Amino acid sequence: MSDLSIGTDSSLSGGVGPDRVSGDVDDPAALGADAAARDKADTLAWLRRISGDLATATIQRLEETLPWYAGMPPARRSAVGLVAQAGITSFTQWVEDPASTPAIASDIFAAAPRELLRSVSLTQTLQLVRVTVEVMEERVAGRSKTVREAMLLYSREVAFAAADVYARAAEARGLWDARLEALVVDSILTGEADDELPSRIAALGWHGHGEVAVLVGTTPPQFDVDQVRRTARKLGVDVLIGVQGSRLVLVLGRADVPARHGDDASELPFTEIAKRLEPGFGSGHLVLGPPVAALVDAGQSARAALAGFAVARAWRNAPRPVEADDLLPERALAGDAVAKQTLVDRVFRPLHEHSADLVSTLWSYLDNGRSLEATARELYVHPNTVRYRLKRVSEVIGWDATGPREALILQTALILGSIGTDATRRRGPAGRRLSAGR
Repeated sequence: MSDLSIGTDSSLSGGVGPDRVSGDVDDPAALGADAAARDKADTLAWLRRISGDLATATIQRLEETLPWYAGMPPARRSAVGLVAQAGITSFTQWVEDPASTPAIASDIFAAAPRELLRSVSLTQTLQLVRVTVEVMEERVAGRSKTVREAMLLYSREVAFAAADVYARAAEARGLWDARLEALVVDSILTGEADDELPSRIAALGWHGHGEVAVLVGTTPPQFDVDQVRRTARKLGVDVLIGVQGSRLVLVLGRADVPARHGDDASELPFTEIAKRLEPGFGSGHLVLGPPVAALVDAGQSARAALAGFAVARAWRNAPRPVEADDLLPERALAGDAVAKQTLVDRVFRPLHEHSADLVSTLWSYLDNGRSLEATARELYVHPNTVRYRLKRVSEVIGWDATGPREALILQTALILGSIGTDATRRRGPAGRRLSAGR
């Protein structure tokens, strides 16, 4: 019996039994998979159990370590807490299914109201992520190395997701700002300023609080808008940029930002500022409009600059940049009413009101080819008298008749002023017939 029993036992243990156990129980792969599954299930259960405590500890740590969080209104603090809690919950879901990383990471920030994006910066968001990770790391440090590594990997994904959210928002805001800036520049150029213009200007972050001038030129083939803005900031001016096909328009306004650093760039005249910005334009003429008191009045400078840009090619040796007021004769010949009135107001009327002798001397000097002797003979005065009167002309109006370019400006002003005077208008056809009858 014992031999049979032993034989039977040995046959069982050496036959069917070992084969069955070896195939189902002692397989290392099967054992490892079962252990990993049990460990994952235990980890998920543990994470779900402590998620509430983690959220509470995270909020407390945020209040202790981040002053900007403690100073936020209660509603926004609650929204930030929702984001932190969503991150902790999403981590548990990610441990369960790592393939869901993109969707879960984006869902974290979907829990926050949209205005939170405007009140919490990217830097603050990354601080929030760091504090949350620190709290979780402290809690899971003794649990398992796998969970700790998973948490660090997931925190990286969340940080990238946060950067993506802010990058998309910045891109959308940049496109909106570009459209708004183009609308503001177009309103200035067309002179169609309305009650909404100041608010639109403020929305663009305009810091100018002084004089404004408009600079018009051609758009370069490769326009570097960022370089233009950097140069403008260094010069102490704010700038609005409008690209209208081949025409590039800059609205320049004095800003107070560089003055805080002791920089004298804010004291530069607009002509010097235009010279510094000149490399940002394409080839061709560059015209600077006259300064005006404020941005809402920039339409006056824009109209002068556009009118000068249209006729700048008529001045063969025009400098670059050139002031719109230096193109008054060309603008007047092209029919610009503002240029005509400016010449009369700046040249003819001051001279006429000061002394009729100055007007007659200037007329004679220009008609005689700027010859002192010929002018003196015509007026029956000494050449020194002519010199003295021309000097007085320069003192009264600021232009020197002895220069060829300024002589053209003055002669155009005299012609326009004479056409518009009452004495000229009284000499109509009837007056000429009466004079002939005498």
